Amino acid sequence: MDEQQNKPPSFWQMLHSVLAAAFGVQSGRNRARDFTHGKPSHFIAMGILFTLVFALLLYGLVQLVLHFAGL
Repeated sequence: MDEQQNKPPSFWQMLHSVLAAAFGVQSGRNRARDFTHGKPSHFIAMGILFTLVFALLLYGLVQLVLHFAGL
């Protein structure tokens, strides 16, 4: 188990951390893992990518609603 704790977070663990942090529900254990074994540049890049995808999804949703509303 110590062997797994010394590894850097995987892509899915980083994605989970970014999503949890975006919604403010990050667990203390995951946060500690991210700060001790993760690279800040990876989390910054994933955070920017998440923000961009989230903004594009919101824009698309608004455009879809306006289209169906006839505006």
